[in-house]
Amino acid sequence: MKSKLVAYILWFFLGFISLHRFYLGKVGSGLFYLVTFQLFGIGWVIDAFMLGGMVDNYNNEHRINQLERGHR
Repeated sequence: MKSKLVAYILWFFLGFISLHRFYLGKVGSGLFYLVTFQLFGIGWVIDAFMLGGMVDNYNNEHRINQLERGHR
């Protein structure tokens, strides 16, 4: 499970290198944000509002995968 607090700390201090996206396993969008300088700064602001939901989605997918593995 990933922490919203850790994600927001990474976003605030290391968001310019997209570390919060890599933390959540979003390598593709992390690389895209990295080479476009967070979509020229706009992506950094957008992520401030989306990050909580991104963490929730990651954690929900992780729980689903655990449940599926438990039923095999």
